[in-house]
Amino acid sequence: MSQSEKSEATTSALWGGRFGEATDAFVQRFTASQQFDRLLAPQDIRGSLAHARMLAAQDILSAGELTEIEAGLATIAEEIDQGRFDWRVDREDVHMNIEARLTEIIGETGKKLHTGRSRNDQVATDIRLWLRESIDAVTGELTRLQSGIVELAAENTDTVMPGFTHLQVAQPITFGHHLLAWNEMLERDFGRLQDCRDRLNQCPLGAAALAGTTFNIDREQTAAALGFTQPTRNSLDSVSDRDFAIEFAAAAALTATHLSRMAEELVIWTSAQFQFVTIPDRFCTGSSIMPQKKNPDVPELVRGKTGRINGHLMALLTLMKAQPLAYNKDNQEDKEPLFDCVTTLYDCLRAFADMVPALKPNRAAMVNAALEGFATATDLADYLVRRGLPFRDAHEVVGRAVAHCVDHDCRLEDLSLPTLQEFHGSIDSDVFEVLTLEGSVAARNHPGGTSPLQVKAAAAAARERLTARQADPR
Repeated sequence: MSQSEKSEATTSALWGGRFGEATDAFVQRFTASQQFDRLLAPQDIRGSLAHARMLAAQDILSAGELTEIEAGLATIAEEIDQGRFDWRVDREDVHMNIEARLTEIIGETGKKLHTGRSRNDQVATDIRLWLRESIDAVTGELTRLQSGIVELAAENTDTVMPGFTHLQVAQPITFGHHLLAWNEMLERDFGRLQDCRDRLNQCPLGAAALAGTTFNIDREQTAAALGFTQPTRNSLDSVSDRDFAIEFAAAAALTATHLSRMAEELVIWTSAQFQFVTIPDRFCTGSSIMPQKKNPDVPELVRGKTGRINGHLMALLTLMKAQPLAYNKDNQEDKEPLFDCVTTLYDCLRAFADMVPALKPNRAAMVNAALEGFATATDLADYLVRRGLPFRDAHEVVGRAVAHCVDHDCRLEDLSLPTLQEFHGSIDSDVFEVLTLEGSVAARNHPGGTSPLQVKAAAAAARERLTARQADPR
């Protein structure tokens, strides 16, 4: 570092009384967080207002001082909104920038705002407020995506397609049934995000640096003013806990994993080899060299961003794994992965919520694919069981019939009744009812099954749950 850099060091820090020399200019930049934690400014101002009003209610601040602080914070909020706020690296973080500016505006009274609190409980409160709002935004997009999936499923309750295991044709299902499987994954994601929100909704204000404060504060008042259900219970844990950030990242990683699985299927389904669905052009791009290409960029990018979200989860877990109680400077590193985790998940959900309802299923391609791979073989085995055969014997019989079809390049439903009876004499003419795709899906008429009647009922129930959620998100 050059001498000129060293000379840039400043002694203007609000905590500088104990120090005999200024902070090194490089260290000042290295340890500062205002370049990213300024995102918390609205929450920091909200928390400061609640804290100041509590101090006034407890006669720690006068009514006049409260009025000055409220007016000063309103001015700062306006400056930030209009992009006129002077963010300074020598003031380290969002909290010190706002407090220093407040003192510039209203004078000595601004220095009283920090009575009974610390940056430790302040930042813990700010992050919880920010993440609570972020979860509401994320779950809003999640609900919008689910609504689109359910409506598309309701339109395709009898659209037959192949169901796969090992990416091999297994049994016929309906497209609506497959879409509702997507919805079930997302429903669990919603529950996990709500659980995370409920657990983080406790107010750390009043924990101060780590041990609480000697002032006669009212933690219940500040908690209620900020919409928390209650104050946190232990001051040490209050300032050092980042479980809520890790829990969100874990829920986000699982949600992104589900989106990635959907994305993988869309990439496969839109390929020339499948052609099950068409994605509108506005969600795709072309090739710079191959004019025929239409690339499913949105699903591919969502699939890729899952790794990014998973990385943020690992970063937060690693950050916290060896920290002693209470607060440590390491925790400055919690914000960037958390902020990006929220933004990335929100954007992925928004992209899918826009795209999925616009998918166009190719019913003919789906049916043709379901006709391949002997998708009704299990139906034939079930037919034989109903005729009295043990299932394992029925499995053997159908296996021989499939082998015959492979040798003769035909389908089970193409075999004549006499040929089928060569494999087992109990087979009768009604067997052809179970060898059709429509008969196969209709036969699975039980809750959770793929019959059109069940899919229609499941879609209606899912729509009802989502409608109730949208009417009362909490």
